[in-house]
Amino acid sequence: MEFSIKQSSPEKQRSACVVVGVYSRGKLTAAGQSLDRAAQNHLSDVIAQGDMEGKLGSTLILQRVAGITAERVLLVGLGKAADFGAKQYLDAVRACMTALHKTAGKDAALYLTDLSVKDRDEAWKIKQCVLLASESVFRCDQLKSAPASAPTLRKLMLGCADKPGAVASTVLEQASATASGIALTKTLGNLPGNICTPTYLAEQAKEMAQKYKLKVTVLEEKDMEKLGMHALLSVSHGSRQPAKLITLEYQGADKKQKPVVLVGKGITFDSGGISIKPGAEMDEMKYDMCGAASVLGTMQAIAEMKLKLNVVIVIPSSENLPDGSASKPGDIVKSMSGQTIEILNTDAEGRLVLCDALTYSARFEPDTVIDIATLTGACIIALGHIASGLFSNDGSLAQELLKAGDTAHDRAWHMPMWDDYQQQLDSNFADMQNIGGRAGGSITAACFLSRFTKDFRWAHLDIAGTAWRSGKDKGATGRPVPLLTQYLIDRASSK
Repeated sequence: MEFSIKQSSPEKQRSACVVVGVYSRGKLTAAGQSLDRAAQNHLSDVIAQGDMEGKLGSTLILQRVAGITAERVLLVGLGKAADFGAKQYLDAVRACMTALHKTAGKDAALYLTDLSVKDRDEAWKIKQCVLLASESVFRCDQLKSAPASAPTLRKLMLGCADKPGAVASTVLEQASATASGIALTKTLGNLPGNICTPTYLAEQAKEMAQKYKLKVTVLEEKDMEKLGMHALLSVSHGSRQPAKLITLEYQGADKKQKPVVLVGKGITFDSGGISIKPGAEMDEMKYDMCGAASVLGTMQAIAEMKLKLNVVIVIPSSENLPDGSASKPGDIVKSMSGQTIEILNTDAEGRLVLCDALTYSARFEPDTVIDIATLTGACIIALGHIASGLFSNDGSLAQELLKAGDTAHDRAWHMPMWDDYQQQLDSNFADMQNIGGRAGGSITAACFLSRFTKDFRWAHLDIAGTAWRSGKDKGATGRPVPLLTQYLIDRASSK
C-alpha cells in the first residue's frame, strides 16, 4: 500500500472515500465539521436521525454527498471524547480499515491523525495508522490453489490541518519500512516446516544480503563442530535437515561504532524431540522460528530506512525432532563457552541453540545483545498474549526496551531475574541443567541464558505469547518487530 501525508481540506479532497470521526452523542471532529459545512449540514442531519451515534468502532458510509468532492464519506465512531486514548484510537482505525475494504474504492483520505489522543503525539498516530492499514491488506494464502483477490484499496493519504513537517515525513517512511519488516516476519512465520527449513532461512538471508548490500555468513554443522557448538548441534541430531548458524551484518555508521546484535531463535519445527509434545496444536510449532523471522524482518526494516547504526543479526537454526540419534534426557553436552549442560528435557531446546549463539555474538564486540525467542510456555501463563517477557542484566537497557515497546504499542513487561532463581538450574553431574522445574519457568530459562552473557549488556525477549495467534485468526503477528525497530530508531537518534 502507498502512503502519503499532506495538509488538505477534507471537503476538497479527490478520493474514493474521505474518513472523519464522530464522538459520542454525534459530535463531529474538526474535519467532520468542515465536511458538514460543505454539505450544508447533511452529516448532522444523518447523525440526528440516529444512524450514527458515535459508538466506538461503529461505521457509516455515505455515498455521493453534495458539496463534497470525494465519492464517499466514511463516518467512524470514536466513543466518548474524554475517554479517547491509545486503545480507542487503534480500535477506530481498525474499524475504519474494515469498512474501507468493503468498498470498491482504490484510495482513501483519512482525517484521524489530528485527533487528540491521551499521552500520544502526532508521530505515534501516523505510525499506527500505517501499521494497521498495512496489517489490513496482509494476506498469507500464496500456498492455496486459488488465492483470494488482492484488496482493492491501494493508496492511503493521511490528511492534516497544518502543513506536515520533516518529522512527519520521516515517521511515515519509518512506519512504511517497519510494516514491510512485519510482513516479512509474518510470511516466514506462517510457512510450514516442510518449506521453511534452516536451509530456507539461510537462503532468505542471502537474498536479503544481496538486495540491501549486507554481509552474510552461513556456518554449516562442520563449522559449528570446530567452534565447539555442541549445545546447538545436540538439538539437530534428530533431524535430517542440517542446522545453520546465519549472520547478517548491516553497517549504517562508522566502523568504530560497536554494533547491536540481535539473536533470533530459529527452530523451524519443534516436536519436543524425545520429550515429545502432545499432538494437539503441535502444528503451531512451526512458529518456533518467529524469533529468527523477527530479526530478519527488523533487519529489512532498518535497511530500508538506511538507519545510521551498526546492527548484526545471528540466527541459530535447527529442527527439533525425535530420532535414533536424537539427544536423550540425561545427556550432557559442552557448550561453545566450555560450560557443560545436562539435558533433562529435550523440549527445552531453544536455550541450547541460543546459548552457543550468544557466545558466538561476542566476536562482534557488541555494545548490546538482545535475543528474541518463543522460549517458554510459562511466559504465556505469566503474561498471556498481551506483553512479551523482558529480562536483562542491565537496568538501563531494560528501560530503553520498555520505552520503545510503549512507543510502538508492542509492549513488554520487565520480569525479575534475581540470583535466587539460579539454584534451580543446579545439576549433580554438569555445570547446569537445561530446566529449572515448573516454578518460574520463564525466569529460570532467562537465568540459563544469562550464564552465557556475562561479558556484554544483554536482554532477552520471550515472545512465546505474542509471536502468533491461535484459533480462527491463526497466524504470525510480526511482533516484536515494532518494538525492535523503535529501539534501534531511538538508538540511532541518540547517537
